[in-house]
This record gives sequence, C-alpha cells and structure tokens, in this order.
Amino acid sequence: MNIIPYKATAEGTRRYREKHRKYCAPDHFREAGELIVSSIGLGTYLGENDEQTNALVTKAVIESVRRGVNLIDSAIVYRDRQAERSVGKAVRHLLESGEVLRDELIICTKGGILPHVTSDPADWFCQHYIEQSISAISVTDLIDRRYCIHPEYLQDQLNWSLENLGVQTIDVYYIHNPEKHLSEITPDILYERLRAAFEVMEDAVDTGKIAAYGLATWEGFRVPPTSREHLDLARVKSIAQEVSGNKEDSFRFIQFPLNMVMPEALLAPTQNVKGEHVSLLEAAYRLGIIPIASGSIYQAQVVGQIPEKISSAFGKNFRTDCQRALQYTRSAPGLLTALVGMKAPEHVEENLAITAFPSLKREKFQELTHAIVEVLKSMPIDSDNWTFDLSNLSYPVSILNT
Repeated sequence: MNIIPYKATAEGTRRYREKHRKYCAPDHFREAGELIVSSIGLGTYLGENDEQTNALVTKAVIESVRRGVNLIDSAIVYRDRQAERSVGKAVRHLLESGEVLRDELIICTKGGILPHVTSDPADWFCQHYIEQSISAISVTDLIDRRYCIHPEYLQDQLNWSLENLGVQTIDVYYIHNPEKHLSEITPDILYERLRAAFEVMEDAVDTGKIAAYGLATWEGFRVPPTSREHLDLARVKSIAQEVSGNKEDSFRFIQFPLNMVMPEALLAPTQNVKGEHVSLLEAAYRLGIIPIASGSIYQAQVVGQIPEKISSAFGKNFRTDCQRALQYTRSAPGLLTALVGMKAPEHVEENLAITAFPSLKREKFQELTHAIVEVLKSMPIDSDNWTFDLSNLSYPVSILNT
C-alpha cells in the first residue's frame, strides 16, 4: 500500500472551508494556529471489533468529511487498531475519488495504552518489549498492566499508527491518558517520564512523522489539585518548552471530556497559572494550548435527560437531545472542536445537521450553563464524575473578553 504523503496545511484547510462555506455557518470553522478546523470532529472510539463496525466507521468518516468535518480523531487502542485502519481506508477513498486533498484534513490519533492484541496484553507486552535483550523497557514502565509511555514503546506505537492510517504524517499525536500512571508512581516521576516522551514527540516533529502533539485525558485536567490523578497543565507546557530548547515547542493540543453533565473543564478552577486558580479552558487560553472536547454528548446518555426548560432554550432548529448537547459543547468559549462518535448514517445526519447553524452566542451559552449547573446541584453526585464542590465554580473571564 502506498503511503499518503503530506499533512494538513493553512492553504489546504482554507480550501476545505471554501468548499463548505455555502452549507455551513460561518463560525463552524475556527482557527487553530495556521489551520482552519471544523467545530465538530469525528470520534471513532466505540463499537465492536468486527468487519461490520469497520465498514460503518469508514462510511461515517467519508460522509462526515463530505458534510463539513475535517478533523478525525482515533487511537491505536480503539478496537485493537481497527479504528485507525478504518480511518485510513476512508481517507484513501476520499483522496482517490478527488473529493478532498490530504492537506485539507486534520488526522489525530493517540498512543500509550496497550492494544488488545491478545487476551492478555500485558503478557504480550512483556514478550515483545521487556524480554527483548536490546530493549531498555522494564516491568516498572508498565502501569496497571495497560499503560506505557516509555520512549521506545511510544516510538513503536507511532510507527504502527502511521502504518494503520497509511499516512506520511499524523497531524496531532496524543499521549493517551497519562494520568493513569499516577495510580502507581508519584507526580514527579510521571513528569520526568513525560519529559522523555516529549523528546520522542519533538524528534517525530523534526522527522515529519507528526505535525504537533498533546495529551488526551479523561480525569487528569478536570479533577482538583488534591486528586491523585490531577495533571498540572502549566507544568506540562513548561516541560515541553524545556525539551524544545531554542525552538518553539510543538505541544499544542489537549483533549478532555466536556459536556452538559461534565462541565469541569469550563467551570472548575483545577489549574494554577502564575499563582491564579483558573478553569482548564482558561488555562489553555493563557498558555496558548488548543483545547478539544471529547464525550461531547456524554456518549448519548443525555437522550431524554435534558429538562424541558433547558431544551426549549435551544430553539426550534435543534430537534433532538443529541443535537442540543453537541451544540452546547461546541459553543464553549475558547474550545476549538467538539468530538462526537458516529457510525450509523442516521446519527451522522442528525449530528451534522447543526453545522448549518451558528454556535450559541456567549450570553445564551452563559444563561444555559447557569441553568445546567442548577440542575446538577439538585442531583445526587456521582463520585466517578464529580470530585469537587459544585459551589466552587468560576467562569473563564479572559476568554469571554476576547
């Protein structure tokens, strides 16, 4: 199989926007450095590891790109590498049909979690990495039998992802759920391991394997500093700057959950930037890091759960709870893109219908946020999702003033 050359570019992503300007609201496309990126991105996480799902994901990628989505997100661990392969197949089809050029698409993936290549991934890992005499990886580099960010392992994961996707360059490569390492090691050790991982990432940028990198998290950036899984974004950025030396670092993206049920990234002051406690979105803005939301519709668990007084506030253009939830998340101030997983054609149609409408205005978004928080305060707190006092919330003031 021939490798697809090139990467996303300023010229290419602007060309893509021009193709879809007629059908999409003007603010559907947003700036991320020199790139123009859709406010909705396609996620490829869920589904069975079978040919039927592969076909659905491939078709969903193709149809999403046709309908104004130019950011596609995957991970090597998703469905044991099949998600990446389905994305690669779809991109190749789109290029061969002449519908897009490679430089119009932002292709993202992740590494650092063991793919389920056997019934016992940890045993497979030991055989292929630890027991090899030429490897510097040790058993202490494997956390919870699932996570590893050792430089040698990340290099191998990256090469696999390039092969699975069939591309010359991955536009954004994330280190996947690094906060999970804190179950077995101290924060200081984790940050040193991130330093070594960032050296691999910067080298990969220099050699053209990736264009930028970041961290994809679930708990790390949204839990309070007192939590064991907390990550300090300012410290992470500082490490990247130190690793890059005299040149600008390529640590430019973070990914985290944000939705109506999990608004911590927007409201909870989990981060410390120059002595001030701020929300994750505020911290990303101040540090020049581009934020992308995962879990934008709470894996569709919002369906039938949005109170009438909130759903009616979205207006008549949004017919379903999934549309309302996605519209809310993509309207968060400072956010680049809201990821949503889609496979079934009817879900692609439903979710992407909102590209024709502008994001919520700031006043409406703030009004809805206050209403949502009042509802959340009246609900029993799920300890898996909430680890902070809902009364201790702050709105990202600096972002609102831009």
